[in-house]
Amino acid sequence: MSIQNAVRTAISGAAITLVATLVSIYIVSQFLRNSIGVIAPNLASDLDLSPAGIGLLSSVFFLAFAAVQIPLGMALDRFGPRICLVVGAAITVIGAVVFACAASPGVLIFGRALLGLGTAGSFMAPLAIYARRFPPDRFATLAGLQVGIGTLGALLATAPLAFSTATIGWRGSFLGVAAVTFLIGLLIAVVVKDDAASARSRETLRESLSGIVAVLRTPSVVRLFVMNLVAYSTFGLIVGLWGGPYLTHIYGYDLEQRGSFLLIPVLTQIVGSMVWGPLDRLTGSHKLPVVVGAGTTAAGLGYLALVGTLTPFMLVAWFAAFGFLSAYVPVLVAHGKALFSPHQVGRGLTVLNMGTMGGTFLAQAISGFVIGMFPTGPDGAYELVAYRLVFALQAGFILLTTLVYLGSCDPMTDRAAGAKPALPA
Repeated sequence: MSIQNAVRTAISGAAITLVATLVSIYIVSQFLRNSIGVIAPNLASDLDLSPAGIGLLSSVFFLAFAAVQIPLGMALDRFGPRICLVVGAAITVIGAVVFACAASPGVLIFGRALLGLGTAGSFMAPLAIYARRFPPDRFATLAGLQVGIGTLGALLATAPLAFSTATIGWRGSFLGVAAVTFLIGLLIAVVVKDDAASARSRETLRESLSGIVAVLRTPSVVRLFVMNLVAYSTFGLIVGLWGGPYLTHIYGYDLEQRGSFLLIPVLTQIVGSMVWGPLDRLTGSHKLPVVVGAGTTAAGLGYLALVGTLTPFMLVAWFAAFGFLSAYVPVLVAHGKALFSPHQVGRGLTVLNMGTMGGTFLAQAISGFVIGMFPTGPDGAYELVAYRLVFALQAGFILLTTLVYLGSCDPMTDRAAGAKPALPA
């Protein structure tokens, strides 16, 4: 092997190791954000949680996640992704232990909030690294890989979590998560190298704050923020929260059965992320794939809201289609990244991600109150009409945000037409 080929191999190996490490912490994040869906009936029984309480418990993760996105974006651009990821892993370990040891709803919610805080940089920090270290035309593909492979965490939050809960309990399962996260944190400290030393020496806190203002003034950023409110919240609403109770209360499925059913949309989401990721390059547009994905997802939810129940075969088909159709997030992320100049990518993406996680908080918290408006059955089951209303409301929300998003500028089509893309002031 020539020296040149050896160098290429070393660089390729280092890139694979880097991506694998960044994906691993996102797997943990995806597991945690979707983990309530399967064990919700167990938590409700063990700690006497109401529908509103379950909704708050799941959604507080996303509230904490969203609340720190702006300071996180400043930290990513000022201090670099490595320190953000290491500190986040440490907080996640603490949160998992608190959650596992909780003896009251209040402590459980506090632990869940720590988990949201700790994993807040698990997607944005890797994206900042990809934006800085890889060619721009590979960003959407790398984002698709991050989401697609990272969604294995959501997979682990379905049937595997159901099996683990049946074997060692949900408390033991979360202590296991704490141990795994600790090891991943050590790996991040070794593998991820920061290139932000020059940025640290140049940019003051005042300049960091002014960068946030510039991001907010970027043309179309508000329209993309609105679209981000439903981009992930729809998947999180079904797979991460109400899918499990819906399967139990309406169809009578037990812990392992609902875990197996929720595995279906996670698998198709993984495949979908890989398919949707490169579609911006194939279609020459960021916006077209997003509109198609959002519209078909809303149609699927609207159909389930209309019919209420499905045959077992159709239920499998619906969950499979739902997971695939709602996997357009990487293209929306790439659209957002294209709006910002290179030195503002961290702040820009975290501002938009605040919409992603804030939208999930709103969807889960509001849906908990909506379901709580209806009487609960003697066995604790929620009524079918409550679930149908939740599905219909989310479908309507998707359509409204898509109408807003349609007015956004698309840098890919602008370049094709010869227009100069708008950048932050």
